[in-house]
Amino acid sequence: MDRTIQTYGQIDILVNNAHASRMNSFLNITEDDLNLSFNTGFYATFYLCQMVIPYLKETQGNIINFGSGAAVKGDKNQGAYVVAKEAIRGITRVIANEFGAFGINANVISPIAYSEGVDQWRKDNPEYYNQVVQGIPLQKFGDVEKDIGPVAVFLGSKDAQYITGQTVMVDGGSIKLY
Repeated sequence: MDRTIQTYGQIDILVNNAHASRMNSFLNITEDDLNLSFNTGFYATFYLCQMVIPYLKETQGNIINFGSGAAVKGDKNQGAYVVAKEAIRGITRVIANEFGAFGINANVISPIAYSEGVDQWRKDNPEYYNQVVQGIPLQKFGDVEKDIGPVAVFLGSKDAQYITGQTVMVDGGSIKLY
């Protein structure tokens, strides 16, 4: 944070997108599985949000945390990932409620995006990958730059100043929240 302030003079936005996890059936989830998912996903997000909020109070900035449709649905074999992602959605709503009065907006983007990790998963699980694609109304995974990035740019802009505490599903229509 100090280096960013020294270089740019202020902080306007925080995007939390990193997360590592292992797939495992519920009864086989280990403490190591939970620690990996919580340490790289939830705790990193939680502590970075705590660190940046004082700076965002000065700029009326934005927090964008990344969630997952797997968490919203409770996908099997992803228990450690699901609970960490849902914890991220929970603290995002808390931040929106506690710091909205300071002009800080906090939202979650929940994407289905094609990435190197998804590419490897596709190669390892071609039948399951095709099943997932068939369940997406737009019949494809989103492009990180063309489909997901513009939503993050919008949520980080002043054009989205009246949106906070929301989960924006950028998933080709897979999940409809109401």
